[in-house]
Amino acid sequence: MPVDSLMKKAYSEIYDNPDNTIKIGKNLLKKDNDINTSIRIYMLLSTANIAKRNFDESLKYILKAKELSQKTNDAKNQASVLIAVAIQYQQMELFSKSLETLNEADLYLAKIAKNSPEKYIETARSYAIRGMIYKSQSNSEIALEKFLISLQNFEKVPLKKTTYSNVSVVYYNIGYCYLNLNQIDNAQKAFLQSINYAQKNHAKSLEAFALKGMAEMYKQKREYQTAVNLLQKAENLSKNTGDIVLNEGIYKEMSDNYLALRKQDLYQLYNKKYYEMRFKRKENELTSINQVIDNHNKDTSIKNKEIKSNYTYLMIISSVISVIIIGVFLYLILKIKKQNKKYQREIQHIIRAS
Repeated sequence: MPVDSLMKKAYSEIYDNPDNTIKIGKNLLKKDNDINTSIRIYMLLSTANIAKRNFDESLKYILKAKELSQKTNDAKNQASVLIAVAIQYQQMELFSKSLETLNEADLYLAKIAKNSPEKYIETARSYAIRGMIYKSQSNSEIALEKFLISLQNFEKVPLKKTTYSNVSVVYYNIGYCYLNLNQIDNAQKAFLQSINYAQKNHAKSLEAFALKGMAEMYKQKREYQTAVNLLQKAENLSKNTGDIVLNEGIYKEMSDNYLALRKQDLYQLYNKKYYEMRFKRKENELTSINQVIDNHNKDTSIKNKEIKSNYTYLMIISSVISVIIIGVFLYLILKIKKQNKKYQREIQHIIRAS
C-alpha cells in the first residue's frame, strides 16, 4: 500500500485506535522516506501518543520532527511542527513553554503566502492552543475570543475529515468557556456542535469528550440521572482509546453524580477508578517533564557553546584590531618624531645662517 494511503488510514484511527496508528507509523519509519515524509510520520506518531496521553513518547517523536524541519526551508512545515510542539507543551501544562513556541511559529506563519489554506489552518490551530491555555488559567472570556478567531480561520478553508476533528475540539472548549461563564444555552449549542463534527470524522473519543461536557452541564442543572446517561454513553465510546485524561474525567463525573444520587456503591467504584487514572496521568507527566528538563539542558548547553565560540571569535577579532590600531599609533608617533627632528635641524640651520 502506498505511503499516502497508509498515512490516511493511520490518521483516520488516531483518536479511536491510536495503537494501530502507532503500529502503522513505526512500520513507515522503516522505509526509505524523504525528509518531508519523515516529518509527517514523526508528527503522526507524536499525535497518536498524545491521544494515549503518553507524553514521554509523544515528546520524543515531535522533537525529532522539529530537528528534521530545521533542515528544510519550508515555512509551512516549520510552522506546523512548532505548533505541534506547542500542543505537546500545552497538554503537559507547560504553558509558558507552549506560548514561547507559538511565538516562534508566528515567525514562520508570516512567511506563508497570504490567503493560502495552510496559513488559515495553522493560524486556526495556533489560536486554538492559546485559547486552551487561557481556559486552563480560568480566563474564560479571553479564551473564548481566541477560540472564535480559531473557528473563523477554519471556516475560510474547505473542511475535510482531519479538520472536522480540530473543529470538534474547538467547539468542545468553547462549550466549557460558556459553562464557566454560566451561559448554559450557549454551552449546550457548542457541545452539540462538537458532537456533530466528531461524528463526521467518526472520532469516538472526541464525541465522548463532548458528551462529558454535556454531562457537566446537566450536573450544574442538578439533573444527575441525565448526566449519568450521557457519561455511560461516553464511557462506552472511549473503551478502545486508551485516553487517560478522558477516562479520568468520565470517572470523576460518574462518581460525583452517583454521590449526588446517593448510590454509594457506584460512587466508590468510580471514585476508585478516577484516582487510579489520576495517578497514572501524574506518573506519565512526571516522566515527560524529566525529558523536557533534559532537552532544555541540552538546548542550553548548545547555546552556551555557541556563545563561548562567538566570544572566542570576538576576542580574536578584538585582539587583531587592537594590534592594528596600536601599530598605526606607533607608526604615527614615530613619523611625527621623525618630522619633529627634521624641523629642529632646519630651524638650527636657519639660526646658524643668520
